[in-house]
Amino acid sequence: MTDWGLPRLPLNIDFETKKVLKALPSAHAALAELKGIASTIPNQNILINTLGLQEAKDSSAIENIITTHDDLFKSGLNLDGFKSQEAKEVQNYISAMKRGFELVSETKLLTNKTILEIQEILEDNKAGFRKLPGTVLKNALTGETIYTPPQDYNEIIDLMSNLEKFINDPEQNNCDHLIKMAIIHFQFESIHPFYDGNGRTGRIINILYLIIQELQNLPILYLSNYIIKNKQDYYRLLQMVRDEHLWEEWILFMIQGVEITARETIELIKRIKELMLDYKYRLRNNYKFYSQDLLNNLFKHPYTKIEFVVKDLGVTRLTAANYLNKLSDDKMLRKEKLGTGNYYINKELFDLLTRR
Repeated sequence: MTDWGLPRLPLNIDFETKKVLKALPSAHAALAELKGIASTIPNQNILINTLGLQEAKDSSAIENIITTHDDLFKSGLNLDGFKSQEAKEVQNYISAMKRGFELVSETKLLTNKTILEIQEILEDNKAGFRKLPGTVLKNALTGETIYTPPQDYNEIIDLMSNLEKFINDPEQNNCDHLIKMAIIHFQFESIHPFYDGNGRTGRIINILYLIIQELQNLPILYLSNYIIKNKQDYYRLLQMVRDEHLWEEWILFMIQGVEITARETIELIKRIKELMLDYKYRLRNNYKFYSQDLLNNLFKHPYTKIEFVVKDLGVTRLTAANYLNKLSDDKMLRKEKLGTGNYYINKELFDLLTRR
């Protein structure tokens, strides 16, 4: 269906059906548990960085930007001898997500200015909202056009202004925030306001909306892995809303995604905490140079290097090298060479983050 007109929000629809209302409590319970366990990690950058890396990889993979974990982690080291366009795009995603988090934390609003800045960082350009017609969404296998988003620039601006008001004005719809998140995601993806980066921007909007509604404090609840596992249903249900106005199944899909992802993230954080505690005991009992800053350094990214330790611990380059080489000699880290530099892998953390 290519001539469907996208309505403005709010819609005069009762989204809170019996099935939807029945699905909400367990999803909210999972979100509350995730919010609680995340607060028990003293250095929150550990979760923002480690979980953000995985999300960036998954979200980019949905758009067929494929990179290995190894390439992704290497790209964060800025070492000579390594260049990967795919990994650079994934790093852009991490930067965009962190910038979005900074902005909504300051303003408690999710505005079009923020959305534009997120997409600008993602795509590394200032193209802004689409000004030229011709954008269509096609079936990747058949090439058939399945949906034509709004083509006129003024209409795109009008729809995005309408969406901005819907996101930030509680009077626009007083339904449950998870229902509203599903509506926002549908509307944004249907407006498809950018030439590129719509899917990745939309998935960042999901978590930022949960943050401004105080359902989460950190950007760590990411739906990309759930969407990858259910990609066919994701696109099918989006189109069913456009074609047949079948909202219930779409909203249930998104609520289920929140619950499943929250519970998976809870288990991952528990394993990260256990591993950190194990490393803490091993470091404290066997190395005079143990410090909490060193432990944090080894867990905020699976790969580290001498310069990172110098910065985080405030030690000389020689001292940092001695620390890392000693841990490498004792098999707590694995030392690798790349170009003219060395880097050090926390293999157990790497395995945790890549096990899925």
